[in-house]
Amino acid sequence: MKGNFFLDTNILIYTFDQSQPQKQAISRNLVRDALNNRSGCISYQVIQEFLNVASKKFANSLSVSDCQTYLTNVLEPLCEVFSSTGLFHRALEISSRWKFSFYDSLIVASALSVDSKILYTEDLKHEQKIEDMIIFNPFL
Repeated sequence: MKGNFFLDTNILIYTFDQSQPQKQAISRNLVRDALNNRSGCISYQVIQEFLNVASKKFANSLSVSDCQTYLTNVLEPLCEVFSSTGLFHRALEISSRWKFSFYDSLIVASALSVDSKILYTEDLKHEQKIEDMIIFNPFL
């Protein structure tokens, strides 16, 4: 599946953040839409970052069992982009051209690799266009 939109890690993290109910609701709607309509996706990097934060940095960290359940039910079905040397080369090119950090460039390269039209994130400039994709902060 090619995703119409790509979700950055922060979107998934906010689905658990009860201290930010508005961001939580928006994030949950995006994840629900991605799963139910097969309209959005993530990468292996998003899985790694999410599991690291969820298991160690949440106010109430998820148990191993809860992380495994979320991995099986949400993260795995959404994951469309996996590590490759081609992806790393593309990220380096993006980093050089757009002056993003390497990890942000890897997210952008992942989204572009599946022809996403929108990258949902709060970490990059809202409404910036990269090739045929727009970066969109859903919390603004």
